[in-house]
Amino acid sequence: MRVTRAKWWEWVPMQPRNHPGRRKTATTLRLVGAQLALFRRLAGYTQRELADRLNVGEETIASIEQGRRPLKGDLAERLDLELGTRGVLAVAVEYMPEAEKYPMWAAEFIDCEREAIAHSSYENQVIPGLLQTEAYARAVFRNEIPVLSEEEIGERVAARIARQDILRRKTPVAASFIIAENVLMQRLGGEAVRVEQLRHVRECADLPGVNVQVMPLDSETHPGLSGPCVLLETPDHLRVAYVETQCGGQLVSDQEQVSYMARKYAMLRTEALNPEDSKGLLDRL
Repeated sequence: MRVTRAKWWEWVPMQPRNHPGRRKTATTLRLVGAQLALFRRLAGYTQRELADRLNVGEETIASIEQGRRPLKGDLAERLDLELGTRGVLAVAVEYMPEAEKYPMWAAEFIDCEREAIAHSSYENQVIPGLLQTEAYARAVFRNEIPVLSEEEIGERVAARIARQDILRRKTPVAASFIIAENVLMQRLGGEAVRVEQLRHVRECADLPGVNVQVMPLDSETHPGLSGPCVLLETPDHLRVAYVETQCGGQLVSDQEQVSYMARKYAMLRTEALNPEDSKGLLDRL
């Protein structure tokens, strides 16, 4: 099976269509977004007109209506007042499931990651999420386009830090991280944030079950030029892969595709510095 470039939440072959655990496209985010779009049209507003009335970006309204961004409580209350919806949107936000605190395209990956017994990650843009400090994660989310509010950034940072529990649970996940050396050189958030982040990665490298390797800048061959990826092994010993693009993410369960990425990851491990040399590099940095 070939993985298409469609949004992966519209392509979920991991479970049959009638499987009770299959994540449906009609998530709470999309339901609330559809309600907002209906109320807006009934009130006679375009997206731009409504955004101007509330002094928010037109893209913010569009993203909420399309289910790409959660509606927050303060904005929901303002929308209810403007649209005359008597608190309907505020109530919908109040009772939104906890699972919806993650962006829609990441939710199923988070579920798989939480249960995984093995986690292998290659990253050439930022420090892997499971190794990020709070300050570094905040800097990452401050670079999102469209721009996130401070409330949204705070929620996403908290969710990202909470994911890291799998590294410290009673039976920790077997975790392998390969990080491109250029990522360690970036001053995302400033030098103080960078130094704190490097120290944190070095500390994580000593956790039970955690293996950190650095892909050096002077390598003459590089099997990871296609971009970052994550490989997960489930408790049932099935393997899935996750890749991200500018337009979202894809969770890949087709075993031929997963095997292809696993072979690339194995080659990356041989090309990267070994764990001890990687620790030495982190110590020097």
